[in-house]
Parts: sequence; structure tokens; C-alpha cells
Amino acid sequence: MQRLLVLGSTGSIGRQTLDVVRNDPQARRIVGLAARKDAQQLLAQVHEFRPPFVALLDAEAAEWLRPQVPRETSVLAGPEALVELCQIAEYDLAVHGVVGAAGVAPSEVVLRRGKTLALANKESLVVAGAHLVRMAQESGATIVPVDSEHSAVFQCLRGESMQRVRKVILTASGGPLRTTPRERLAHTTVEQALAHPNWRMGPRITIGSATLMNKALEIIELHHLFGLERERIEVVVHPQSVVHSMVEFVDGSVIAQLGPPDMRVPIHYALHHPDRAPSPYAGFDVRSMANLSFEPPDLERFPALALGWRVIAEGSDAGAVLNAADEVAVEAFLAGRIGFTDITRLVERALTLRPGLDQSISALLQADAQARELTANLVHQTAAARAVT
Repeated sequence: MQRLLVLGSTGSIGRQTLDVVRNDPQARRIVGLAARKDAQQLLAQVHEFRPPFVALLDAEAAEWLRPQVPRETSVLAGPEALVELCQIAEYDLAVHGVVGAAGVAPSEVVLRRGKTLALANKESLVVAGAHLVRMAQESGATIVPVDSEHSAVFQCLRGESMQRVRKVILTASGGPLRTTPRERLAHTTVEQALAHPNWRMGPRITIGSATLMNKALEIIELHHLFGLERERIEVVVHPQSVVHSMVEFVDGSVIAQLGPPDMRVPIHYALHHPDRAPSPYAGFDVRSMANLSFEPPDLERFPALALGWRVIAEGSDAGAVLNAADEVAVEAFLAGRIGFTDITRLVERALTLRPGLDQSISALLQADAQARELTANLVHQTAAARAVT
């Protein structure tokens, strides 16, 4: 029986992971659940799966939870609870669906222990990809990507040498603003930016889909996961979100991975890797796949996309700064303090002013903190200017 940790169990990836587990309860046991502060939803999960450990980053929420869990369940609390859970639990695979740079430290612990990391936390590889990939190689750990695009590439490359790859083609839906006139983008409301046509995701990822910053992060992830140079990474807009990504080989052959936009499919694949197992999830459907279209991305409409290739070229702490600045800017946009087009502008400014730290993961997290402070100041200046006008 596979022993499973679910980090971010009350979020989108975590809830869908538990859906997958429910379809095959005899095959795996949940040994740990972790959440930021949603104690009520976590309590329901604890009663259903009876894990020996749960972790809540919010200490007050953990105090509410502790007297209500079964006697055999230990509650870990506070900012270090995620890391502590990854250190003390006995597991075979950790599904990592935590959002944000807070996910870097748990990834490090899982990989140091030589475990399998089913990774949906983009920030781990964006912030510290080179360090984490090297750590996995040294410990014998395995990183299995959960994001639909990276899972697609992972599957297309199965049994292939990277020397045979001409390029990898990431698909992007184009988000909810793909056809919005450029002159109206600056006036985009939060509601409009969150109205993704295909996927139901958390707010930060959904806004990233609207700016295409999410795809810039995925470019960086691809670079680290598969050792791809920037010249071998291409992005195409595919509004239907059916082709999740493609690999073009040196002989001109192209292999694509297709399926409905359902995150439970790549999660199911990650839980069973390197095997494949039957599932109830839909495969080919001629009605949804009858008309598939592709178009080149408009870099004037989506200037954030180019920042992914820039980060690969510059290296060092560029990924850490890009991610931190985006988190702060998106939060400010969701709060109504800055406009939609300000997000990419402020991120690019922070990237230009980055400190250049890269000696260790701790140095990269220091760069992350500095970038957050810098971007917060830029947000304040922008918000003040908007108030005047």
C-alpha cells in the first residue's frame, strides 16, 4: 500500500488528489495532510482518511482543530509545520499542491529524504530549480510533475533521450482575455481576469493565466525539469486546452498528450507512475476534440511571457525575484490597488533591480524576501499615482 502525504490538502490540487484516492482506497493510505488555515475542511478530511499527522500553518486554526481530531492524529502547528510533517512522517510519495514560495522548503525536505515528489508547486522549481534537481539526483529522489503541461511533456518523453528532442511546445489557453482589445486590458476588472474559460484554479494561478505569467513560470520549470535551453522551448496558444503540450523530435515527429481539462488525470498518472492504472476519467471525446486550433502568442498583449525566457538567460536569483514580485503584484491587483497591466510592469521592474543572490536555497529565499519588499514599495507608488489620477 502506497503511503501518501498531501501538502495543500484543502486547495484545488489537494482536493482533487483526495478524489483520486477515493476511487482506489485499497491502494494507498493517507499518512499526512497539510493546509494553511482552513481548519474546518481539514477536519472533515481527517475524519475521512484518519492520518497519523496533520499540519496547519495558522497556529490559531490549529488550536481550534487539535481537540476535535481523533486521538491517534497528531496536529503540527505554525510556520514550520509543513517542513516538520515532511521530516517526521513515513511516506512513499508527497503530492505538493501548496501555492507560493512557502512550498520550496517542503520540497527540499522530501527530496533530501529520497522520496517521490509529485510536484504541482511551481515555485519550487522557479525559485530553486537547479538546487532541487541536483538534490534529487544526489539522493535518488524522483520528481514527477503534476501540472498538466509538464505531465504531458513527461509522458511524451518516456523512454526518449533528450538528445533526440528538437523542442518542447508548451500550450497556453490564452486565458479569459485572449481576444480583449489591447487598449482595454488596462481597465480589466478582477472578475474579468478570474473568469477562465476552461480551468477552475486558485486566484493567483488564474490571474497568471490571464497575464500569461503562469506560462512564463512554466518555461522556467521546463528548463530545470528537463535540462532544456531557452531555444528549445516554444509556447503556442491553444484555446481549447485539450492538447496539454507537445514534443518535437529531431526527425520532425511530434508527439502530443491530449485530454479534457481535468487535473485529476495528471494527478492519477503521478500517483501510479511509472505504471498506468485504470481510471474513470474521460479520454477521447470527438465532440470536444473536433476543432482544435493553435496560434502564436501575442507578446505585445502578453509581455509577461517573455520574462520566462529572460529568467533562463539571466539565471542566478532571477526566478526567485520573478515569482516573488508576481505574488505581491497579483495580490495587490486582487485587492484593487493596482491595474491589470501594472502586474507585469512591476514584475519586470523588480527583475531589473534584483540583488543577484544564488549561492544556496537560503540565499534565493533571501532574494525572494527582498523582491517582495521592493515590489510592495512599487505597488504603493503605483497605487498612490492611481489615486491622484
